[in-house]
Amino acid sequence: MLGFDGPYSGGRHLFMIRGALKLRIPNPHTGDISKSLLAQILRQGGISRDQWNSLDK
Repeated sequence: MLGFDGPYSGGRHLFMIRGALKLRIPNPHTGDISKSLLAQILRQGGISRDQWNSLDK
């Protein structure tokens, strides 16, 4: 929904691609990821909080 393709496997983590950006995503967790990890992933992906919050969940 945000223009990324994937996820693709490679190395120790899955990753998604949007243009020249390659965004690593965490390995599956048994629970929710922390707010700080989510914030870091969104920042690296160039995704604003408003964009994230507007997605259908």
